Amino acid sequence: MKGRSLLRRTVDLWVGRYAEPDPAALAAVADLKPIVVVTGGSRGIGLALARRFAKAGHDVAIVARHADALQAAAASIAQEHDVAALAIPMDVTKPDAAERIDAGLAGKGFYLDTLINCAGVGLAGPFVRNPEARIAGLLDLNVTALTRLTRHALPKMLARGSGGILNVASLGGLVPGPNQAAYYASKSYVVSLTRAIATENAGRGVRFMALAPGPVNTGFHDAMGAELSFYRQLLLALSADQTARAAYRAYVSGCHLFVPGVTGKLLQIAVWIIPHALVLPIVGWLLRRREERPWSDTPDKDR
Repeated sequence: MKGRSLLRRTVDLWVGRYAEPDPAALAAVADLKPIVVVTGGSRGIGLALARRFAKAGHDVAIVARHADALQAAAASIAQEHDVAALAIPMDVTKPDAAERIDAGLAGKGFYLDTLINCAGVGLAGPFVRNPEARIAGLLDLNVTALTRLTRHALPKMLARGSGGILNVASLGGLVPGPNQAAYYASKSYVVSLTRAIATENAGRGVRFMALAPGPVNTGFHDAMGAELSFYRQLLLALSADQTARAAYRAYVSGCHLFVPGVTGKLLQIAVWIIPHALVLPIVGWLLRRREERPWSDTPDKDR
């Protein structure tokens, strides 16, 4: 990773050798302090990332829908790390969420310097059995909201010549996922978008990284209905803290796509070198819930 990061930094310096910050953009935030904004920051990987950035001395703002959990998490971060920790209760799928976040930060004396898009939802089971409303909700949060927040924040970062965007994807974003088709597709979008805009804006002072973890013990997989899937029984899961520590190191080193953990890296290599004709049936089996038959539209337990 160090060799790749050094190469990227060299390319960035060469490509951006004539890039200069916009004085007006710098003046607009001269009286404000930079802050790291984490969506989905009340629990799981989002909360762990907020804690890790706070440990490094960054002020943080965590965004989520559940106000009580959010306030408790922010208070804990502030107490543990002696930084400002703001709680912003909000549904990021609302069209005006980005503007409201900016306004809330400015009212507290901050501006968005680093955006961590971690809010997301999963959906397990055969695609044909996924309710259309839940698929729409997944795409609204995992794809549309992330895109909207990224597109809103990026021009200001580029104008200042600083900042960063860390989008939380999934190891599933590197391969199609039978039995979690919509979820895997949404994370593939996140990986593709992040790597593309990183290349478009190389050398302009803004960091970009897609974080693609494998299984993490956060309750996310249970919430999406995958608690009985074979991969939950067979694959070693990281903790949220382990994921956040590794992700932070990769982010500050300039990595554009990062898969944490030894198991995750081995799986990443496997999906890159093994033909998809062989990989996809294996992935489909791992993602299949134990009570389901592979070619049935009815769970075994209902028969």
